[in-house]
This record gives sequence, C-alpha cells and structure tokens, in this order.
Amino acid sequence: MPDGDEFDSLASGPVPGIDEASADGLAPADAATTLRAELEKTKAELEEQRNLYLRALADFENYKKRAVREHLALSERGRREILKRLLDIMDSMERAAAFREAGTPPDQLVDGVLATMKQLEALLRTEGVRPLEVAGKEFDPKVSEAVGTRQTEGTPANIVVDEARKGYALGDEVLRPAQVIVSTTPE
Repeated sequence: MPDGDEFDSLASGPVPGIDEASADGLAPADAATTLRAELEKTKAELEEQRNLYLRALADFENYKKRAVREHLALSERGRREILKRLLDIMDSMERAAAFREAGTPPDQLVDGVLATMKQLEALLRTEGVRPLEVAGKEFDPKVSEAVGTRQTEGTPANIVVDEARKGYALGDEVLRPAQVIVSTTPE
C-alpha cells in the first residue's frame, strides 16, 4: 500500500506544468498576468471593431434613406416638368372649347385639335415615346394584344390588319401594347 505522503502536495516537489516556470521563462503568476492583459487587449479590440461595424451599419442605413429621398425628389421634379408641358396642351384644348362656343366653323376647330395633337406627339417624342408600327406585320403578342379577328382574302393568317388602339414604346420597352385585329383565313 502506498505511503500517505505520496499524495500530499505540500510534501512533494514542484508539480509539473503548475509549479515550474513557463517555456518563456515567466513564473506562472507572471504568465497569468500576461494572458489577462492580452485577453483585455483583445476584448478592447473586439469592442472597437463592434463599434466600427455598428457605425458602418448606421451609415449604410442613413445612405439608403437618403438615396430613397433623393430618388423620390428627382422623380417628383421630372413629374412636375412633364405636367407643366402637358398644361400647354390643356390650354390649347381649352382654346378649342372657347372657339366652339364662339361659333367657330367645325373645320377650323378640327384643324386646331389636329395642331394640339401634334403638340402632344412632339412632347411624347421628346420624352422618348414612339408609336409601335404593327399594321401589316405578323402578330406579335410581345407588342400587341389581339382584340378581334377578321377573315381576309389574299392575306395570310396571323397578320395585323387593323389597329383598334395604337401601342407605344419607351425606348426598347413596351409602354402600352397595341390592340389589334388579326387576320384569319376563310374556312
């Protein structure tokens, strides 16, 4: 049976890994102090990085809000500009109504309305809006909406034979599809 002093730490020599000096020559108490200092330094760096992250996150949120505000303001400015130009066309229509009440001959009224229509077409052109040319072409559901069919002699099937409502594009995008009558072959 082992001697009772064998397990008595006070009676024995230094305990390996605990009572010995560390590899860097520091006593265990000095090593613990160094580790605590490094831990505190690392915690401080972590807190600094966290604060920088939170500041960057807040800056990004503010940027997003500012970008939305600026986008809305720009959109509103553009809307106001187009509406001001439409008011000129409205003025022309009001003049036509006043001329009608004054007894202006119908052919002169029609001429005035056609001139107003040219004003509107010019406004649309300056905004990049152009009419879609679909009459006489093969029906394309990407730019046209078929609202009816018509049997036609001498015209192949699936050709646009008439426009019920003109279609328009803004750049390469369809703003409003044309409503068309499409040919069918007699049965």
